[in-house]
Amino acid sequence: MLPMKKLSVALALCGAATVNATAHAADIKVGIALDISGPFAALGAEARDGFELAIEKLGGQLGGKPTEFLRTDFGGNPEQANQLVARYLQRDKIDFFTGPIGSNAALAVGPALFAAKVPYLSANPGPSAYAGDKCNAYFFAQYQNDTYDEAAGKVANEKGYRNVVLIAPNYPAGKDHLNGFKRQFAGTVRDEIYTRLGQIDYAAEIAQIRAAKPDAVFFFLPGAMGINFVKQYVGGGLKDIPLIAPGFSADEDVIQAVGEPMIGVLNTAHWAHDLELPANAEFVAAFRHKYDGRYPSVYAAMAYDTLMAMDAAVRDVGGNIEDREALLKALKNPSFPSVRGDFQYGANNFPVQNYYLREVGKDADGRITNKLVGVTLEQHQDAYVGECKM
Repeated sequence: MLPMKKLSVALALCGAATVNATAHAADIKVGIALDISGPFAALGAEARDGFELAIEKLGGQLGGKPTEFLRTDFGGNPEQANQLVARYLQRDKIDFFTGPIGSNAALAVGPALFAAKVPYLSANPGPSAYAGDKCNAYFFAQYQNDTYDEAAGKVANEKGYRNVVLIAPNYPAGKDHLNGFKRQFAGTVRDEIYTRLGQIDYAAEIAQIRAAKPDAVFFFLPGAMGINFVKQYVGGGLKDIPLIAPGFSADEDVIQAVGEPMIGVLNTAHWAHDLELPANAEFVAAFRHKYDGRYPSVYAAMAYDTLMAMDAAVRDVGGNIEDREALLKALKNPSFPSVRGDFQYGANNFPVQNYYLREVGKDADGRITNKLVGVTLEQHQDAYVGECKM
């Protein structure tokens, strides 16, 4: 655990790169906890870039009101996330919160934010607990963890895979993701492997897979974990056993780091950069212009959408964010053009939306990237909404 004094020093060292205050008094303050170091660093950098693009588009405001966007790296550590949120609430008096990549951090910081009646708009994790018996009016999700994998399980059925090996890190999201796949998959799970969070050597796990001889492998290993796993999987001679994944394990960060061995990997997501929607086309073009031509990942898309949702809600309440009932109603009824297309929130504040199949291939310029195949689950609701008593 990092003492608050040391955390304060760390924040000071971050400087202008992580904390950006407006030059004038802000009407609104947004706390953004960034994962730009630690186990989710590559994913956190993608989210940071999505946030920055949205802030630029909005002119540093929300709903036309001067806004201070506090951006601070907490290193993916739930204990440090708790300290950071305490600082945001007690000293900075934030009005909105977003940012963490990991479900462990989302679960850690939720209670303090909910007690303070600060809306927490997730820019990534959708833990099953917050979708079910621990749902809260102040938490708004981008997706529920299991849903990506429910879509992947359906794809595995359609591909005729009769038995699979599953692999994921041993933390809340890892368990959610494997449970989601098993919920839809009609075949046999030959082995279920849980790894250490942040693990980069998979020799033992690849040996287990080789011995199991499955029809396919389903893996949830985001960021550096997925990069190392796929490289070692192909290097270990398992290329002929197909890989299927939630989009987080086959997104742009993994694709660009691994290269050719990613071609043919099937993955599911609630968004794709080639969805033919005006808002999405504008976002992707702006992102590629700002960031040297690279395609945005789902992490960047969600971060961008998160601030657009805040902007719309502030606008819809006429800037009166002190009226929490009206603000929650505005957040519950989004009025912005999302990059994912039309969606609505279920009773638990988790989206009812489409999930898509993507396949890694090459674009018209020969760049390896995800390509949209089609809708896998249409206007899909998560499996936990019935447990929510909101």
